Amino acid sequence: MEKKIINPWKWQDARNYVQAVEVKNATGTLYVSGQTAISDDGISSNEDMRSQLKQTIENLEKVIYQAEYELKNIVRLNIYTTSASELFQNFDIIKNWVVQNKIKQSSTVLEVKSLFETLKVELEAIVVK
Repeated sequence: MEKKIINPWKWQDARNYVQAVEVKNATGTLYVSGQTAISDDGISSNEDMRSQLKQTIENLEKVIYQAEYELKNIVRLNIYTTSASELFQNFDIIKNWVVQNKIKQSSTVLEVKSLFETLKVELEAIVVK
């Protein structure tokens, strides 16, 4: 698999995402449903944004690893949140996770009116092999 990062500018580098990712010769593509802070028993978290972000990332990792893909091959990460201001106050969690795992993803952040039950954030990913 070959990945090519397209960044016509430099400013997005400080925000830990890229403008586009071209993938050639992939042997598989994994489309991951939105992952949230739901326990193994199916119970939605009522914790704060920071705690929910951590659990959401853990759940996303679990799906990706079970499918035998690698985090560094996430090429698209969409973030849905009920509060953009709360999300950005805690964005270091996502930023550190992206840097630590050498992820270079295109990304969109959307504030939505609501998510399921008490959830505050949802991560949706596309991963390639």
